[in-house]
Amino acid sequence: MLHRLHKALQSSQPLSVPSPTLLPSSPSRLHPPPPTSSPSLPILNLQCRLSRRQLTLCSSSCLLLLLGAHGLPLPPSLRAQESDQTAENPPVYANGCTERKPTKTVFFDISIDGEPAGRITMGLYGDDVPTGVDRFSKIVSGAAGISYRRKEFIKIMPNYVQHGGLRSYGVDAELANRSGTNFGRETLVEEWERAYEGCPGTKNLAGSVGIIVRDPSKPPPKLKLVAKKGKLEIDQEEVGVEPNGTEFVIATKDSPELDASALVIGRVVEGMEVVKRIAQVKTVQENAGSPYFRVAKLIGDKRAVVAERGFNRPYLKVVVTDCGVLE
Repeated sequence: MLHRLHKALQSSQPLSVPSPTLLPSSPSRLHPPPPTSSPSLPILNLQCRLSRRQLTLCSSSCLLLLLGAHGLPLPPSLRAQESDQTAENPPVYANGCTERKPTKTVFFDISIDGEPAGRITMGLYGDDVPTGVDRFSKIVSGAAGISYRRKEFIKIMPNYVQHGGLRSYGVDAELANRSGTNFGRETLVEEWERAYEGCPGTKNLAGSVGIIVRDPSKPPPKLKLVAKKGKLEIDQEEVGVEPNGTEFVIATKDSPELDASALVIGRVVEGMEVVKRIAQVKTVQENAGSPYFRVAKLIGDKRAVVAERGFNRPYLKVVVTDCGVLE
């Protein structure tokens, strides 16, 4: 090959280069056929009928997914559609229930260490918990023959303040009996059970007002043998005293620990600053972690029981000087 090239250059004759061989190609690849009027793809022949409403919903849902994935704002038409769907399905609030409206308003005038501290105004949920509201409002107004007037707050906890309520014996019980008021709490517990099951989540939220209707820490009744008419019979001895539904609590913060004992009957509408002033009163420090206290309680020493009752009690007297129904 090199020899021929050398001779061609010397003779000035053109070099003959073999022409390339072209492979045969299909004319259909070089010139595709024009589209026909009848498509041959089977997917286009499916019998699928969608209404205009279904197409609109499908396209809107796909667009919402695409916009949400890219973090883009919704167009005004889709925002209006989303608000319509929200109106059909009302939102669920923090306590797991729809918002409740007060039907009755009551008040407490409070004094701390003999000095007026202000007024607490509360709205009560008469439509949702009628039994609890009826019990509470009758005591506030004095219609039950007894009242919260001149009664003290007995505990100030980190999340709530607790009023001592009324006694099921002594002067309070005599006054209640004269007016036909019953300290029974059976219906209150039933109402609490309905609210507890139908309203999941924390119910004693900040600013809520509840009445104590049960004691979740109460031990079961003890069984003992007693002699009756010359025969030994098994009897049950109740341990502790059940709450009578007159003690009330006002939550300063969300208090899920109260849900097992308190029935929420309302909320503070004015005077939350007075509740916070009560919460700032110094109290007897809890000493349940002391080994001496634990041993004393374990062996049933009554001094431990008395000491436990004094935990979280305020050093200053916090009293309801006046109370009543506003509307």
